[in-house]
Amino acid sequence: MNETEWLAERFERERTRLRAVAYRMLGSVTEADDAVQDAWLRLSRVDSGQIDNLAGWLTTVVARECLHQLRSRRHRKEDPWATHRPELLVTEEGPEQEALLADSVGLALLVVLEQLTPGERLAFVLHDLFDVSFAEIADIMGRTPAATRQLASRARRRVHGAEIPRPEPDLARQRKVVHAFYAAARAADFDALVKVLDPEIVLRTDFGGTRPPTVVHGASAVAKQSRAPQGGQLRPVVVNGAIGALITHGGQPFSVMVFTVADDRIVRIDVIRDTPRVRAVMDRT
Repeated sequence: MNETEWLAERFERERTRLRAVAYRMLGSVTEADDAVQDAWLRLSRVDSGQIDNLAGWLTTVVARECLHQLRSRRHRKEDPWATHRPELLVTEEGPEQEALLADSVGLALLVVLEQLTPGERLAFVLHDLFDVSFAEIADIMGRTPAATRQLASRARRRVHGAEIPRPEPDLARQRKVVHAFYAAARAADFDALVKVLDPEIVLRTDFGGTRPPTVVHGASAVAKQSRAPQGGQLRPVVVNGAIGALITHGGQPFSVMVFTVADDRIVRIDVIRDTPRVRAVMDRT
């Protein structure tokens, strides 16, 4: 094995972790893959013998590229409703999806991360989600450890303030609850719907850049809006590690629903009614 092959093998051992870091930083699979590929290109151009900690070096390169991308987004002049939205990870339901849950990140958390400043997001993702020290983060950002600690603390308060529920890790249990919801919706059984919904449930509908999202709170209010799709068909999918559904009209993707299940009740429903975004995701699936 020559030096290039050895280096490529070492890089491949880190690829999954680097991709996970970049996806949580950017909320985009495509951009995350680009950041990881950029790290490989840079690695191939340097003297690897001068790198003491390859994993740390690669993390630094990927994190700095992500930070650059996040700052670039903030400088663009965008419609306030057309800001960057997390790219959905949609796959077909199946037993093999169980293995993906350990590395999944919920859509609700990604939505909150999009509201953080670039510095807050980097500090929170690296420290709280990947256990990178504040000294290392400070080196990446060119700031002091105390400053990076403050950034992570502010981000943590915003994440905790959003009261993101901890989802049920067992897909089979998620599926059982969601199927009960479908059955109640098809039967227009209000009492059954309320029973399967958490009293403090949140229903959030994202329409893309055409209008701001709508948010409905409470089991009774959500139950009143829950009904089988009119003129559409429902296809079970897994979205960011959670049970979801793809709604199609005339065989074409129309919208996506994502269910967060905790303690055998649905605590959150995210509806993506941004049809171009949904179709773009399904084209890549």
